[in-house]
Amino acid sequence: MKHPILVLNAGSSSLKFSIYEKRADHTLAAGAHGAVERLDGQPHLTVQSPHGATLADQAVAERGYPGAIAAIHDWFAAHVGDERGFTGIGHRVVHGGPHFAAPVRIDAQVLAAIEALTPLAPLHQPHHVEAIRAVSAVAPNVPQVACFDTAFHRTIPMIEREFALPRALTAQGIVRYGFHGLSYEYITTALAALDPRWQERRTVIAHLGNGASMCALAGGQSVATTMGLSAVDGLPMGTRSGALDPGAVLYLLRQGGGRSVDQVEHQLYNESGLLGVSGISSDMRTLEQSAAPEAAHAIDLFTYRAARELAALAGVLGGLDALVFTAGIGEHAPGVRAAICRRAAWLGVALDEAANAANAAVISSDQSRVTVRVIPTDENLMIARHTLNLLDAQ
Repeated sequence: MKHPILVLNAGSSSLKFSIYEKRADHTLAAGAHGAVERLDGQPHLTVQSPHGATLADQAVAERGYPGAIAAIHDWFAAHVGDERGFTGIGHRVVHGGPHFAAPVRIDAQVLAAIEALTPLAPLHQPHHVEAIRAVSAVAPNVPQVACFDTAFHRTIPMIEREFALPRALTAQGIVRYGFHGLSYEYITTALAALDPRWQERRTVIAHLGNGASMCALAGGQSVATTMGLSAVDGLPMGTRSGALDPGAVLYLLRQGGGRSVDQVEHQLYNESGLLGVSGISSDMRTLEQSAAPEAAHAIDLFTYRAARELAALAGVLGGLDALVFTAGIGEHAPGVRAAICRRAAWLGVALDEAANAANAAVISSDQSRVTVRVIPTDENLMIARHTLNLLDAQ
């Protein structure tokens, strides 16, 4: 394998990875991918080929990110046989704060700045920091690149970014940042290949997965998005509440039976959303298969809120020409897409029911004023591209 790039996506209990090979024309070919699951329990490494064949399925001796990184490194060395190791390693980093507007090579100063943003993404940022440090311990000479989910939204105008808070708080960085930027950026590259005039279209992209958000694009740039200061804002998600009256948080802290800040945070991030409303599951597939009225209610709330946000984003754009569904729910849940689109009929959205049921690339009917697409996202490929481009430029 020539010039391999490793992409890492560090979560609370797993470390997902993808390997890419640099071709002669500087494009990237997908290689093996996999994950180390149950980092704090009994870690287990699985690796699959680009075609889905199982290449590894084995226990990992050491817990945590150091053990996970060592397992990935050892598997690559033993099975790919490239003594040079990885050319570079790209990390998905959820929060870039006010300073990081583009991918950056990681050094001690950058790592310290990423760690300092932990209060803005308490359930994500610490894991990114741990993974970066674990890589440095195993492969200290391999360059690492941080790619930020917030960077794509730096084009949002200040009137959209700013909360109605005292200026001193705004100056401290309490503003709307937006997330899922790597996914949105990938979708823009896909749209450019499908429609040479796509930047002229007033477009909303709906990234609907366990984490969910929507983004309005004008002139090909983000001008508004549903997530704000943190990744708990906006749409209801698998376990996250989405937008919430700040008074509800104050009530839970003052009147909620002695709940601590950590307990309230855990409820909003881990016990709310589809899971909290249904009391059954955070997984849309499970809810769709359930006959329980609570499951149907959770789905209805999710699609209602998504349609409501779509209307608001269309208002920012002054109309709607294109709607793109992506991520796990957006790509694979026709019923969810149909429910959202029915509520958006007043915007000119009309579905081709057969195309939608088949998860076709274009699911709008010939009579629809809005082109509705389903485009699979690929955040890891976007990270690999950024990593390669940054290292090639140095």
